[in-house]
Amino acid sequence: MNCVVTAGPTFETLDNVRRLTNFSTGRLGTELANFLTTRGHTVTLLLGEPSTYSGTRNVKQLERFTTTADLTEKLHTLARQNIGAVFHAAAVSDFRFGKIWGRLPNGELSEIKSGKLATRSGPLLAELVPTPKIIAGLRSWYPQARLVGWKFEVDGDPARVLQAAEQQLLDCQTDACVANGPAYGAGFGLVTGRGRCAPLAGPAELFTALAALLPVT
Repeated sequence: MNCVVTAGPTFETLDNVRRLTNFSTGRLGTELANFLTTRGHTVTLLLGEPSTYSGTRNVKQLERFTTTADLTEKLHTLARQNIGAVFHAAAVSDFRFGKIWGRLPNGELSEIKSGKLATRSGPLLAELVPTPKIIAGLRSWYPQARLVGWKFEVDGDPARVLQAAEQQLLDCQTDACVANGPAYGAGFGLVTGRGRCAPLAGPAELFTALAALLPVT
């Protein structure tokens, strides 16, 4: 089966030299892509340019992405192919920069539109604009594919994380959601419906469970 795995962080530019990004090494998604390859699947790995994981990438095709818009475009383009499953593990930035203001000598704020932002002139005020949720568009692009999202949460408790994962299934019409992060605790929770969650101890168990979601071809 042709599979797509996204991994690693996106970034959004502040100016010509500075970025806003998420903490993500790209390791989990890369290792999932390798695992699916060993199971006989044909995998395209979309890997964030800032990813730091340097392990083996045993996939048919590797493409790098930069911004949220760039990742969106690559996923949209791949939808023209016969893709059977998408595992969306990338750490997509929730915000991009909007307008940037600097303070003039008279104390007034003035919008800065281009170039490298000068830090010697004093504080800057940056507008953060929400980025579109990529996972919300996957079902329209891949109507017949198995779709798996992620819900990584830092704050809260396991019950709230699982509730958020279940909500993702409803809102985005995905087939499964992987719950993890400090709020969830050790391991992973594979959520496949309301009240249906398989607790998994580590990556090996997670990868096996995800592969089992794929239809036999």
